[in-house]
Order: sequence, then C-alpha cells, then structure tokens
Amino acid sequence: MIKIFKYSFSDLIRSRWSFIYLGFYLLLGIVLLFLNNDLSKGIITLMNVIVVLTPMIGTIFGVMYFYNSREFTELLLAQPIKRSKIFLGQFLGISISLALSLIIGLGIPFLVYGLFKSREILNFIFLLISGTFLTFIFVALAICIALFNSNKIKGFGYAILMWLFFAVIYDGLILLAMMVFKDYPLDNFALIASFLNPIDLSRIMILLKLDISALLGYTGALFQRFFGTGLGLIASWTMLLIWTIIPLILMIRKARKKNF
Repeated sequence: MIKIFKYSFSDLIRSRWSFIYLGFYLLLGIVLLFLNNDLSKGIITLMNVIVVLTPMIGTIFGVMYFYNSREFTELLLAQPIKRSKIFLGQFLGISISLALSLIIGLGIPFLVYGLFKSREILNFIFLLISGTFLTFIFVALAICIALFNSNKIKGFGYAILMWLFFAVIYDGLILLAMMVFKDYPLDNFALIASFLNPIDLSRIMILLKLDISALLGYTGALFQRFFGTGLGLIASWTMLLIWTIIPLILMIRKARKKNF
C-alpha cells in the first residue's frame, strides 16, 4: 500500500492541476489579507470558500484519477496485491496531495502576515482541519461512485450531482421542511440534519469556533448549546470521521467484488 500511495502522491503532486489548486489558495490568501487587513475577517471569508470548493475539487480529482488511471489499476490488480491496499493507497495519494495544496497554499500568506502572533491561529488551524476532512470525505465518496459506475460519463455526472446535493440542494430541502413544519418543534430535527451533511457540519463548527453563531439564524442558540460544549465538539469530529470511514468501507467492499 505504501508504494502505491507514493506513486499516486508523486503523480498528483507533479500534476499541473495540483499547482493550479495550490496557486489558487495562495493567491486567495494574499488577496484576502491585502483587502481585509484583518485575520478574523479573512478566516470568515475563507470558510465560505473552503466548505464549498474543497468538496468539489475532491470530488472531481477523485473521479478523474480513478478513470484516468484505470489501465494502471488493472495492471496492479493482476499482481499478487490485495485490492484493499491498491485502492486505499490511491485514496491516500489523492487526498493527502489535495490536503497539502490547501494547507501550504493558505498557510504561506497567513504565516507571512504574522499568524503565530495572532489570537486567530487556533481558528485558522480549525479551518484547515475541517477543509482536510472534507477533502478526504469527498475523495472517498467520488471513488465509490466511480467504482459503482464503469461508464465514465455517468460516473462524472453522479459525482457532480452528489456534490451539488450536499453543497446546495440539501440546504434547500432542509429549509423547505422547516417552513412546512414550522409549527412543530424542530430542534432535534435541525441537529440531526446537520450531522447528515458533512459540509453543513463543518460550516456550523467553524462558525461556532469563530464565535459568530448569530449567522446561523434562529437555530444558532441551539447549535451553541450543543456544538459549543466539549461533548458536542467530540461528537462533531467523530461524525466527520464516520463520514470518512463509511465510504472507505463501501469502496473496499465494492473493489473486492468488481470485475475490471
């Protein structure tokens, strides 16, 4: 698995798209700090970008790499190597390369600006960890979708639809449900709904960490009571970890049964 990871990682880290991804975040960090001249405002703006962009990039890269490296994967499958090691190695190569692009791209301008001397350093680290989790989650989901769909066009279509559902459609459905059932107590429903979407969960955790829960609307107090506690924080990180593990289990199970 280590050798496969090293190959996938080195292949992706040399890709021009990885440099473009890194350069985008580097430029974004520089522009935000230049315009805002305030770390806290820059982190808030970055949150809105990261919780949408990192899942999208993870989804696209995951699907693209799977289909583009299919011949190499078939060659590996012909060798006496466990299928789980092959796909886990590729998953880690894609996820870690993207996560490093995010961390380095944003880390350089903020460090130059003087992040270590600011009280916002913990919030910035929290933001990067959330972005890393989202990268791992959506790469795993993308590879699962690709494994279940041999047709490249269908695989891309389903993967983009999956990202759109979590990033846009899900919030619309939850808002519609709250409007329809506004006369009923929806506290528990709102909490459960946030756990069922990794993007929403990450956004809520970051907003609460930045102490701007008022942006969450009338459910802000509820989220503050739960997610603001130590137990709520542990439950949130555990749920993000579960969101990472479940697609990996599905990926391994499907890879063992799939005929390439």
